[in-house]
Amino acid sequence: MNLVEILKFSEEYLKKYSFSKPRLEAEKLVSYVLNLDRIALYIHYERELAEDEKNSIKQYLKKMVEENKNFDELKGEKKDYKEENLDIFNKSVEYLKKNGVPNSLLDTEYIFSDVLKVSRNTLKYSMSREIKEEDKDKIREMLVLRAKKRKPLQYILGEWEFYGLPFKVSEGVLIPRADTEILVEQCIQLMRDVEAPNILDIGTGSGAISIAIANELKSSSVTGIDINEKALKLANENKILNKIENVNFIESNLFGKLDKDFKYDLIVSNPPYISKDEYENLMPEVKNYEPQNALTDLGDGLHFYKEISKLAGEYLKDTGYLAYEIGYNQAKNVSKILQDNNFAVLSIVKDYGGNDRVVIAKKAIKAENFEEIEEEEDVNLSE
Repeated sequence: MNLVEILKFSEEYLKKYSFSKPRLEAEKLVSYVLNLDRIALYIHYERELAEDEKNSIKQYLKKMVEENKNFDELKGEKKDYKEENLDIFNKSVEYLKKNGVPNSLLDTEYIFSDVLKVSRNTLKYSMSREIKEEDKDKIREMLVLRAKKRKPLQYILGEWEFYGLPFKVSEGVLIPRADTEILVEQCIQLMRDVEAPNILDIGTGSGAISIAIANELKSSSVTGIDINEKALKLANENKILNKIENVNFIESNLFGKLDKDFKYDLIVSNPPYISKDEYENLMPEVKNYEPQNALTDLGDGLHFYKEISKLAGEYLKDTGYLAYEIGYNQAKNVSKILQDNNFAVLSIVKDYGGNDRVVIAKKAIKAENFEEIEEEEDVNLSE
């Protein structure tokens, strides 16, 4: 039984024995047993209760009826841990801040939410409950990894949300980032009205782009390719985690193992675009943990745009699109690369910080001579 079902059962049980305000009494009882504020009961309404929690609620219900007492009369004094827990929380924030961790408050919220098994949005409603010693130890361990080792929060948690979906993350595979959601959104808009679109994701990593698009476009067929076996294993785990059927992951170095006769409606890529100079100045969370070959080409950051753009036209339908995530200062150079490879740049989209982040291009139909123009177009050159 979940929390709502338990509440309903308790209310009906107390109503049967003519308790005044049975709903209120049920809320007080259940929130007491679960160490939650009453308001939080309806935030965690789908939570499945453990057997010991259900048994405790049953015992209290039985005792209330036997002794004909409301819950406030029946219960003994119970320690409120809110002040103690808030003190631990605030000290955790300061610890991260003192060690130079950016977004120390946000990171602390994620760590506490993960250990206490509550959402970050409802964390404040769960601070009255007792935090067990083993959970305090977990929090300490995670704080040390974040502060002293500068391990990325995503790797510490082992899971991260992208485009509203959960994704497993692990060292050796690039962490999905919020800015990449803009690329996904643009791809979905491009393909929304295309019937059963075929989409190729080059350098899929954890599978975040492929899975997010496939989840939104149910009629699509998405192929994610990567050269990293560890990334492909993780992508397949995320496919299973999110129950996505219309996506497939294969090992391929760019277009190396793809069928040239098969054409796509869209090719999308978030390639390694950080230049060698920029890479040297990255934060330790990124430079010391995320895979170098997923971040930089150890050159000017443009290598993979050139390689993909050079061959993409052969794998796209005549009406096909090419979508890239780009670095903040790369729009002009990437646009030039696309145009040099017979693509028309349609738009450059900015990220949440106002920086250029996505380039959308379309395959250009280039006639080599006038005879290639179809007669039915009825082009009159004398006008």
